[in-house]
Amino acid sequence: MNRRRFIRQLSLLASAGVFFKTSLVKAAFKVKQFTQRYLRPPGALKEEDFINRCIRCNQCAEICPNNCIKFFDSENGLESHGTPYITPREKACILCMKCGDVCPTGAIQPIKRQLEPIVQQVNMGVARVDKQLCLSWQGKSCGVCYRACPLSDVAIKVGFMEQPEVLDACVGCGLCERSCIQIPQAIKVIPSHTLDALRRS
Repeated sequence: MNRRRFIRQLSLLASAGVFFKTSLVKAAFKVKQFTQRYLRPPGALKEEDFINRCIRCNQCAEICPNNCIKFFDSENGLESHGTPYITPREKACILCMKCGDVCPTGAIQPIKRQLEPIVQQVNMGVARVDKQLCLSWQGKSCGVCYRACPLSDVAIKVGFMEQPEVLDACVGCGLCERSCIQIPQAIKVIPSHTLDALRRS
């Protein structure tokens, strides 16, 4: 009886182990799903404050002339459901600043469409160049990202062979990433909420 009981307990433990492992895999998959790289509209508050203040009214998308603002379903977690986001590789922000003018709660702050206020107050993210992928850094002059930037020579500059260098004034609009002709793209915007999370960890 003791032997049978031992084997039975061993079997139950093994089953529990399989269940636990399966649960971990599912949890990891969910975490992976919820780590989509996205930008918030220009003038958006810090991520937690933005999610709490946004009332999911869709007015920011309705006024966006570039139709770059989309809304989360459940793919980024329930707390983000219905909130606006931008995927720069698909469509980037043109910094028209209209979304902040219509936001009724201040989740997206109004910012004047002038160089100084945009540079000082817009913080969507920061562009980063992968020199291993960038054509100009590999000896083939390109410069597409520089020409796409609405803040060229302020947020990005080019050197020899049009090699791009992102400057501190980059606001992360994503137009450089959208325009990059490389696949995968040689320049990507790291979202501000990702940078904030990295700083906290």
